Amino acid sequence: MNVRDFLKFGAAALALAATLAGCGGNDDDPPPPRQGNIAEVAKEQGFNALLAAVTKAGIAGALSDGSAQLTVFAPSDQAFGDLARKLGYADANAMVNALPPAALQNILNYHVLGTRKLAADLSAGGATQATAYTFAGAPARLNLDFGNGAKITDAALTTANIVTTNVPASNGVIHVVDKVLVPPGVLNIVQMAQVNPLFSALVNAVVASNLQATLSGPGPFTVFAPTDTAFASAPQNLTAAQLRTVLTYHVLGSQVLSTQIPFGTNVATLAGQNIRINAGTPPTITDTTAAGARIVAVDVRASNGVIHVIDKVLIPAL
Repeated sequence: MNVRDFLKFGAAALALAATLAGCGGNDDDPPPPRQGNIAEVAKEQGFNALLAAVTKAGIAGALSDGSAQLTVFAPSDQAFGDLARKLGYADANAMVNALPPAALQNILNYHVLGTRKLAADLSAGGATQATAYTFAGAPARLNLDFGNGAKITDAALTTANIVTTNVPASNGVIHVVDKVLVPPGVLNIVQMAQVNPLFSALVNAVVASNLQATLSGPGPFTVFAPTDTAFASAPQNLTAAQLRTVLTYHVLGSQVLSTQIPFGTNVATLAGQNIRINAGTPPTITDTTAAGARIVAVDVRASNGVIHVIDKVLIPAL
């Protein structure tokens, strides 16, 4: 090697050494901090009610699985407390203690997608996306809307806001939501009405008529559920017996999904009087009055039947 080549080699070696030093090649440098899994990140972020439910449901291992890449919609502690109070529990702890592990597992799995989806992936993934909860032989789906913020509509027809996105974990990502998502087929008919503020008048009337235990029973039932707006236009000052007749006039003694409705025939109700359901867009229900009730939403699936939403209180012969 001549002098000129030696000088070129030395300059190259010095440049390489400088590059390695700039890249942190020193063996004494500390390794980067370890990123926790979803369960660990949830604990660090203070999702106490969620973790209590996860523990009782027995799915902590799934959220800690290092081979998975999941998306979790994580309700805040306040969200769990809100659901608990709507269902008549003192707080989130009381609700978690009262609900069976299987019910909690189904509710939590409804908050999980089987792949890692950042906010951009969710937005590009379509209006409905499959969850890890299976109902009626298929993955239950969430309805997502990114038109005005980021919102998720659940099986109870209630909407959660995604308030924080892209919280990273080693085995997926967490998006924080401000409401517990209610899946199909887990809560009973009364509970499904309790969690939706559209039905507060209906729930109050059911409790006042001592029908809560019946409609929380095994069923199955079909309930045509009037909204609060519908109740505001209904006859007032009914006697207790009349109110009970009105309410049972909205109930069928079997589960009838929207695809099973016998249009154009008389249908017996628990009030012992018939209604008639007419095909159309939307379908309508004929009662004893001149104005029909429109069916505005269908197939809200409960553990003991189904709810169809209507915009008028049905009036029987009183």
